[in-house]
Amino acid sequence: MSVKVVIIGARGYTGSELLPLLDGHPDCSISAVGSSSAAGEPIAKHIAGLSDSSLMFSDIRPETIEDFPADLYVLALPNGRAAEFVNAIDSYRPGAVIIDLSADYRFDAAWVYGQPERFSADIQNATRIANPGCYATGAQLALAPLVEHLTAVPVVFGLSGYSGAGKTPSRKNDQEVLRDNVLPYALVNHVHEREVSRHLAHEIRFLPHVASFFRGISLSISLELDQNLDADAAFRHYEAFYADCPLIDVHQGIPEVVEVRGSHKVLIGGFSASLETPRHLSLVCVLDNLLKGAATQVIQNLNLAFGLPLLTGLEAAPNKSGGNV
Repeated sequence: MSVKVVIIGARGYTGSELLPLLDGHPDCSISAVGSSSAAGEPIAKHIAGLSDSSLMFSDIRPETIEDFPADLYVLALPNGRAAEFVNAIDSYRPGAVIIDLSADYRFDAAWVYGQPERFSADIQNATRIANPGCYATGAQLALAPLVEHLTAVPVVFGLSGYSGAGKTPSRKNDQEVLRDNVLPYALVNHVHEREVSRHLAHEIRFLPHVASFFRGISLSISLELDQNLDADAAFRHYEAFYADCPLIDVHQGIPEVVEVRGSHKVLIGGFSASLETPRHLSLVCVLDNLLKGAATQVIQNLNLAFGLPLLTGLEAAPNKSGGNV
């Protein structure tokens, strides 16, 4: 099988991670990459890891989608921009698979929510897949094993590198503003708070912050449970829950961002139970926002949608700290 792929909006940070993964995928071929601002320029000029590619950026618009036939369209566009392309693809090539990286369809029941560890059966053979958000990925994976035992609204403190704010200049990615600093933002009704609450079917409170490092997410989570659960028991429960999930590692120690930077993995650990209130449990989850929080899940969702092994294209992909998956 060779899946013909078109990527639209590929010059952002996520696109820079996704394109090399797709280029190295043994069952994919990239037929076009859309960027209106760089149309006509070599992709290799802008994307590291594609020095051997002869592809040029194309100016792909909804009205010209017929000029770019594909089996899979990956939309890496800002929030609010996907619909015009989805409508065009629906009209021209309704059987094609679309994976959308924005938040536009994460709340749409007609689309499959693309979190492979939780919804793999739904993703298989799906044609409309909403890729989860980066914070939302970590929060859901950290909460899912105990969601049925929650007796209160869990609190999730999130800290992200500034790549999570994208390339459009703002205070959240201004390195001078962030120097020796941490910025809290959107402390109520953040889109990922609503996303996690919807797909876990349980309300959460989410407190996002951005720091001066470039990539990675750390989530510290506080839970109130319907039973006492000490740290060892929590570790064993999570380890069993994710035993068949190759990209999730469960640790007893507190995982750190540096351990996942450039990696496809999610690390969950640091289980700590209160001695005074043994139903109060805290834990930590870390992941790379650009990979497992975005590009890695695109590859997993692609594989599931086209009936390929889950880790195809990821198994031998080196991470940026020198190891493999």
